[in-house]
Amino acid sequence: MKINPYSERGLIIQFEDIITLSTHQKVKQYYKAIVHSEVKGVLSIIPAYNSITIIFDLSIINFNVLKDKIENLLLDTSETIDQKVIEIPVCYAPSLGLDIEEVATLKGMTQEDIIELHSQTLYTVYMLGFSPGFMYLGGLAPQLFTPRKQTPRLQIKAGAVGLADQQTGIYPSATPGGWQIIGQTPLSIFKVNEKPLVQMGDQIKFTPIDLETYNQMIV
Repeated sequence: MKINPYSERGLIIQFEDIITLSTHQKVKQYYKAIVHSEVKGVLSIIPAYNSITIIFDLSIINFNVLKDKIENLLLDTSETIDQKVIEIPVCYAPSLGLDIEEVATLKGMTQEDIIELHSQTLYTVYMLGFSPGFMYLGGLAPQLFTPRKQTPRLQIKAGAVGLADQQTGIYPSATPGGWQIIGQTPLSIFKVNEKPLVQMGDQIKFTPIDLETYNQMIV
């Protein structure tokens, strides 16, 4: 672990430069310890795949003091990696999975192959970001590693399930985006003033549903 300045009012804790469950566990332990320590002057704490960025008020605390506090944190090492599993239904019909045919062609697979590979994995929520509730999931099968679209769409529908490079995720709200859309969930992933459906460290299981079921489940 290395702690370095990140601009005049920022600090970054950098763990191993790899995306693994063990690195994620370290990020989670430090994130929780920093939150619970309630260090005065800390404005925001931003966890990522293998780092934590902290923005602080320079009039209250400086880099050296904050670095010392982080290095002397008491970590909760008793928590296991296993977290609650959240099942998310997904309809992979081409009318909703706008790019599933293109992805199947690109990868030399059938659409059924894409659905099976995508839905058989138990994914870990490494972090939330980009937009409120957007989850970055680890564990995508290498056969599904797919480049982003060369030209992003101006708007992606809320609930869209996509692929981008080594990642898969769900758009929690309607936003522009360049991910390859392979399906759609009828669930509302994020609502203002309500507790998010998922938290960092949770696990996600996608369950295929047909178009009729999707229409019946739309929230």
